Amino acid sequence: MGVIKRLSESLANKIAAGEVVERPASVVKELTENAIDAGATTIRIDIEEGGLQSIKVTDNGRGFAPEDCLIAFERHATSKIHEDSDLFHISTLGFRGEALPSIAAVSYLELKTSDGVNSGTHLVLQGGHVIQSGHTQSRKGTEITVSRLFYNTPARLKYLKSIHTELGQITDVVNRMALSYPHVRFILTHDDGKVVFQTNGSGELSHVLASIYGVKTAKAAVPFTGDSLDFHVEGLAVHPQISRAGRQYVYIFVNDRFIRNYPIFNSITEGYHTLLMIGRYPICVIHIKMDPSLIDVNVHPAKLEARISKEKDLCELITKTIRETFHQERLIPTVNTRERQPRLQNTQQSMDFSPDVAIGPDISGVHESFQESSPIGEKENFLEQVHEQGPEELSEDKFFRQASVSAETDDLREPTDYPKQTDEEPETSRRMPELYPIGQMHGTYIFAQNEDGLYIIDQHAAQERINYEYYREKVGENAREVQELLVPMTFEFTDSEYEAVMEYHDYLKEIGLDFEPFGERSLIVRSHPTWMPKGREPQMIEDTVQQLIESGKISIKKLRNDLAKMMSCKRAIKANHYLRPDEIQALLDSLNKAKDPFTCPHGRPVLVHFTPYEMEKMFKRVQ
Repeated sequence: MGVIKRLSESLANKIAAGEVVERPASVVKELTENAIDAGATTIRIDIEEGGLQSIKVTDNGRGFAPEDCLIAFERHATSKIHEDSDLFHISTLGFRGEALPSIAAVSYLELKTSDGVNSGTHLVLQGGHVIQSGHTQSRKGTEITVSRLFYNTPARLKYLKSIHTELGQITDVVNRMALSYPHVRFILTHDDGKVVFQTNGSGELSHVLASIYGVKTAKAAVPFTGDSLDFHVEGLAVHPQISRAGRQYVYIFVNDRFIRNYPIFNSITEGYHTLLMIGRYPICVIHIKMDPSLIDVNVHPAKLEARISKEKDLCELITKTIRETFHQERLIPTVNTRERQPRLQNTQQSMDFSPDVAIGPDISGVHESFQESSPIGEKENFLEQVHEQGPEELSEDKFFRQASVSAETDDLREPTDYPKQTDEEPETSRRMPELYPIGQMHGTYIFAQNEDGLYIIDQHAAQERINYEYYREKVGENAREVQELLVPMTFEFTDSEYEAVMEYHDYLKEIGLDFEPFGERSLIVRSHPTWMPKGREPQMIEDTVQQLIESGKISIKKLRNDLAKMMSCKRAIKANHYLRPDEIQALLDSLNKAKDPFTCPHGRPVLVHFTPYEMEKMFKRVQ
């Protein structure tokens, strides 16, 4: 008798659920994506106990026809693709037909839906089996309630985190959806209808960014756009003065789908180049549009990974676009002397609610007030008023009434601390203000002024930037010249390193490194590029081989860039070095000619700005 048995449908669905439904946030993601695919313009997510007790997602999309309701809970049943060729032109967020049966298999699930033509359908499922069916009111849209998640898979339930952690994961999912679809109104509530996060569906990406990170961050975000033959990129890049210690604040959307992609992430950070300090990462939202045939999203069960054709061309376009955008910006930090009150730091926009208003699902009016200038990292209240009405009824037409958004959102369009200059001005005046030196402090900081206030310049960082741009060009002048060695250098490699060098031997020779076998795992080098500094050739050759092994390619640009940084730092003015007035003026003149004069090569600021108003505040001349 054979030992191989066909799994039951119930067991197969539980196994599939292990890939699709990892935690409550996975349920929110799948149901929200289904709502988007159904054309919803308002989506409400109600969470109880971090999703451990219940998750309810309500939308005003197309809804289900009665005959589709039961088949929707069968595995691999979908309306989004029909034949093999459709896999090469996927334009929807979902397409596998796995989400609903996987969620239903590990929970109690209740469905209320209508297509607006027929009477509504009401289904109740337990562990994937229908235990109740009937009719409901015919309001167009869908409401799905998932409760007792993982009730029949105790091992998965055991490893869920705390309520706050799971709610944080859900909030991250909704944040990403809102950034991907700014024209859709999202409402996220937790425990008895308390609003955690919401957007107004205005279509303005900056409004969504403000609701997540606060108005200060949104006003520091610079829009960018770029095109090539195959790709269109656009988004918001926040000024480097506002940065984070983690990578998760870079949001990458391809055809409105959030993905994680290391090469694209690197191209974004490379666009910031030397504007960020080591260990700091930007806040950036990028939307990439391409022909669906150029991307394969059928790679990962959660659809968070994708394979992209012509990825190198795309990365070059992103880096070029962001870098050119910041080349038009004045990136001088303005000192804010406002006294700060102790305040808890939250990951979400804080909300003010009138205490005499009942909490309920119907939000019929939202007045946004984006307040001025809060310290970086602090959140600002932008909801002045939230009116909520009535007991919960799916049929209530007012449930999805569009929020009335006041004109105060125009605050985001007011000038920020990072003014962009007009194109008619010469390059130097557009990037750097004209400064008049007035002195030096401790042989380290230069004081200068103009009509806009006081500027303090770190003389070491300033000359480091000047030297860096000089050495970067100098190192690149003789990029293809080769230095022949009278006495070859010998290197010992591991087996894998040896094989990698031999595999890429011709490529290495093209860039000036001529390796020859010299024993079992030894190689000798008879030449190297002339830009490698004397005495550091062995280290740079080893770095080149290591880079080749890790990435399968060599970035000569990166190697030369690292060399220029090292040389510029060593030869810059040190602290406690007093300068004559003519030397100070010469340093400022050279800084004025730099392409990126606002940071040193390692991302530290070169100068900071005190406005006359901030000076008067410090001396209590104004309030």
